[in-house]
Amino acid sequence: MHDMIRKTVATAALALLATSPLTHAMDNASLAAVSATTAAAPNARVAAPLAPGLLKADEYKETDVWGRIRSGYAIPDIDNSLVKRHTQAYSARPDSLKRISGRASPYLYHIVQELEKRGMPTELALLPVIESAFNPQALSTADAAGLWQFVPGTGKDFDLKQNMFKDERRGVLASTDAALTYLQRLYTMFGDWHLALAAYNWGEGNVQRAIKKNQALGKGTDFESLADLMPLETRNYVPKLQAVKNIVASPAQYNVALPAIDNQPYFTAIDKTSDIDLAVAAQLAEMSLDEFKALNPQFKKPVITGGEKTKILLPKANAEKFELNLAQWGRELSTWTTHKITSARTSIAALASKFGTTPEVIRQANNIPAKSTIKAGSTILVPKASASNAGDIAENIIDNAVVAFEAERSPRVKASSSRYKAKAGGSNKKRVSRNTSSKRKQR
Repeated sequence: MHDMIRKTVATAALALLATSPLTHAMDNASLAAVSATTAAAPNARVAAPLAPGLLKADEYKETDVWGRIRSGYAIPDIDNSLVKRHTQAYSARPDSLKRISGRASPYLYHIVQELEKRGMPTELALLPVIESAFNPQALSTADAAGLWQFVPGTGKDFDLKQNMFKDERRGVLASTDAALTYLQRLYTMFGDWHLALAAYNWGEGNVQRAIKKNQALGKGTDFESLADLMPLETRNYVPKLQAVKNIVASPAQYNVALPAIDNQPYFTAIDKTSDIDLAVAAQLAEMSLDEFKALNPQFKKPVITGGEKTKILLPKANAEKFELNLAQWGRELSTWTTHKITSARTSIAALASKFGTTPEVIRQANNIPAKSTIKAGSTILVPKASASNAGDIAENIIDNAVVAFEAERSPRVKASSSRYKAKAGGSNKKRVSRNTSSKRKQR
């Protein structure tokens, strides 16, 4: 076990942040039921307190975030065949680890800082390596999204907004806060980081039931004792984190070179004063659109909507450029508004003509699949057609707008009034061509 090595620079410990009792979307049992089960368990664990954060970031002597993570290791090590297998697998692909480290570099300082504020083990900052390979756009087959892979239900439990305009499961600030809050609560529930991690992956109700089953059989209730009751993914989950932890602890031992990540903030949050196009925001910040999206992956549309709580993340130098350029902009910041479809017969071409644009622009802005059209009742994004649309998109529209699609209907082909019948034995046969495409739904 790596002991937490920290210099004591304050005499008073920070109080633990209070956490809300929220349920895991992967397990439908209510928290009340789970808590009751925990209380009823004859050998229920008493949650150990988290180590209080004693260190301020500006007093930290590490120059590299990797060193800062190493010095905050606090989860007991495990050493088994799965750990060896995953350590070998990761270290055998140094180029892959290098790419993951590159993707992690804008986010890692923030995650480590938040862990230290809460007095949590800093190796938890490596969890997105396992969850998403530090890709904020990662989406699993179970519809889990973002660095921390929240499924939709869990996201709602943690008040991560998911609407037509944004998905906060992908947002760096909101999803990190939610993930650490959830991990904190799981540790409080189980008093063991390995079980907390297993519950993060499998659901706390499932872990609690596995504990009760082993208790009834007189067996151990630590992670390795429960592993045989876990699905394969969960059984490998903690060993994978241990493998990454081992490599970060001693990269040279595994012939891995981790790109240095400066131990200082990569980004700063700025307030959004009104609706602003993604392209305009990137232009004002003097960044490429891809660079801008990497820090702000939660925004799903070409316009950033929302009230004063909506933040834009920018590198510090670009934030200064953004403010200077914004003061001199003098034009509309957003070129988009919304339009509600009232008729199922409204075509994309007709909408494009009405709003002075092309069908391709309408399709791209609203992610309309090929050979599909928009159902009545849907709200879509369209270019502002006049000065009367100058205001921001209303909050109630942002929260409630939905869009649905259906297959395009093929145009009906009018049958000819005369039908030709082939003569028996005739060499010049004429056949009637029947158009049946209108009876088939294109998917």
